[in-house]
Amino acid sequence: MRFLPVNLSDLEERGRSCCDFIFVSGDAYVDHPSFAAALICRLLEDAGFCIGIIPQPNLQDPFSFTVLGRPRLGFLVGSGNMDSMVAHYTVAKKLRSGDAYSPGGRTGFRPDRALLVYISTLRSVYKNIPVIIGGIEAGLRRFAHYDYWSDRVRRSALLDSKADILVYGMGERPILEICRRLAAGEDIAAIRDVRGTCIRAREAPGAGGPAWERLPDYGAVQGRDSASLRAYAEHFRIQELNADPAGGKILAEKTSEGRWVIQNPPAFPLNQAELDRLYELPFLRRAHPQYDEAGGIPALKEVAFSLVSGRGCFGGCSFCAITFHQGRAVTGRSRESLLREAETLTRMENFKGYIHDVGGPTANFYRPPCERQERGSFCPDRQCLYPEPCPQLKADHGAYMDTLRALRSLGTEDDGRGGGKAKNTAAPDRGRPVKKVFIRSGIRFDYIYQDRKNGQAFLRELCRCHVSGQLKVAPEHCSVPVLRAMGKGSPETYRRFQRDFTEANRRLGLKQYLVPYFISGHPGSTLASAVELALYLKQSRFIPDQVQDFYPTPGTLSTVMYHTGLDPRTMEPVYVPRGEREKRLQRALLHFNRPENQALVREALEKAGREDLIGSGPACLVQKSKTRGN
Repeated sequence: MRFLPVNLSDLEERGRSCCDFIFVSGDAYVDHPSFAAALICRLLEDAGFCIGIIPQPNLQDPFSFTVLGRPRLGFLVGSGNMDSMVAHYTVAKKLRSGDAYSPGGRTGFRPDRALLVYISTLRSVYKNIPVIIGGIEAGLRRFAHYDYWSDRVRRSALLDSKADILVYGMGERPILEICRRLAAGEDIAAIRDVRGTCIRAREAPGAGGPAWERLPDYGAVQGRDSASLRAYAEHFRIQELNADPAGGKILAEKTSEGRWVIQNPPAFPLNQAELDRLYELPFLRRAHPQYDEAGGIPALKEVAFSLVSGRGCFGGCSFCAITFHQGRAVTGRSRESLLREAETLTRMENFKGYIHDVGGPTANFYRPPCERQERGSFCPDRQCLYPEPCPQLKADHGAYMDTLRALRSLGTEDDGRGGGKAKNTAAPDRGRPVKKVFIRSGIRFDYIYQDRKNGQAFLRELCRCHVSGQLKVAPEHCSVPVLRAMGKGSPETYRRFQRDFTEANRRLGLKQYLVPYFISGHPGSTLASAVELALYLKQSRFIPDQVQDFYPTPGTLSTVMYHTGLDPRTMEPVYVPRGEREKRLQRALLHFNRPENQALVREALEKAGREDLIGSGPACLVQKSKTRGN
């Protein structure tokens, strides 16, 4: 196996004079299935195409886009595993100090709004060549979208980038179809009907064709008046209602210039056999050696010995864009495929016996929860777990537990605690034995309680075999109105999980702890809500080291709330913390014990009318000010 071509010398070694397609990526080149560019490129290579990759081209030198020459059929462009603006800026809009997807973790290797910059440079170097965009940045900006960094509603990335086609979602099916049709001689302008794509058009979809629905025009959602904000919320809601591959309609948005952005219905997710095959393609599972001198690519360290067990998430969290990108229908890989990939890990030179994760967007969402999802579909107008679990939900951790047990037993005699000693009979080519299998991607503790057959057994096995002292979980908040805005259930469920986790570890004789994540400043959170959370933290005797400030990123329901002040599900008003001062006050309340936050906490409590919590009593959050006397 060898790396994909990154220069003309690599092409010459393959006896090729040019690539069929070239992928321009905002990330460094890591040949691992957790990196989008590698996944798509290996897929196309497996389909018979000669595919090259230009990772993080030097924008000061336009000819860095020519290191592989002109491709025979077209360019594919993606900004990387993260939106380039999220990769560059904190929620306070300050430059980040590092970039885990760049050499040595340093910044400066990709531009802001990478898609727009890359395509502008490509168009200046190569004329009349197809350009297809995809990935997180393209997919979540496929229509008019609120842009937090410029604080305005921007046009579709398809229009701003001047790409020919935009691929949204997990793009394997659409990109294969587009590439095959281009290879068959079809003009890019004629490829207009591929599921999972958006195209530009001079006219709306014609009458008598497939069913379609008109979104509010771009001009109607640009403003900040009440009508524009409501139209923007409706715009997002229509997208949500048409996200199901089985029933989603074609969507059309008219621009201010009179052109149209047309979205074809979503592509159906890969089935289990297709997903297995994709993740078992011949990845080298390491960064290109050109980065060795810089210290490698930090993001690889997090996933080098992890297994992706599935795709899709039916959790429905308002602040998460995974469902907008991967979809809600869950597809899990087969146990046999995961075992084969795990055996590959055990043969790697620096494998120490630890599989760091077996999961996906939500680790314990391993199998479709209902018959509809088994067909790759889902209910467009209701969630699986919110506000109450769906009556059709069939929660079952059995298959996930069986897979974890099989992984734990690779080359070992299970000691009953998630590890064991190497078997004497292990074949030499099977690699090093697996000592421990961890679960580090998130679990939904509320889903555990829906599994009446295996839920409690999974919790015990989780504690006994798959936790390394601490388990990260995400209750997010404790205030009911805030949780409702977040699309999360009752706070009592997390309190129950806390008790059950503690009791399970007590019975096992283990000292293990929960590390909960909380979000500050989310839509729906008032100062009173933040005070409620601070009191909860004090009562539970846990103060988080870090608190995640709500970050309004494209493609989430919470971002729509932030921009419009409306909940698109109901069109009811929702409170939104605005301004840096209020955000600082809410954040300070969650770290009420820190000396540097004392003045902010007092100010927050006074504004919330909770002066009773200022003083020396057992329930108080902060001492009275020595200088002001209050």
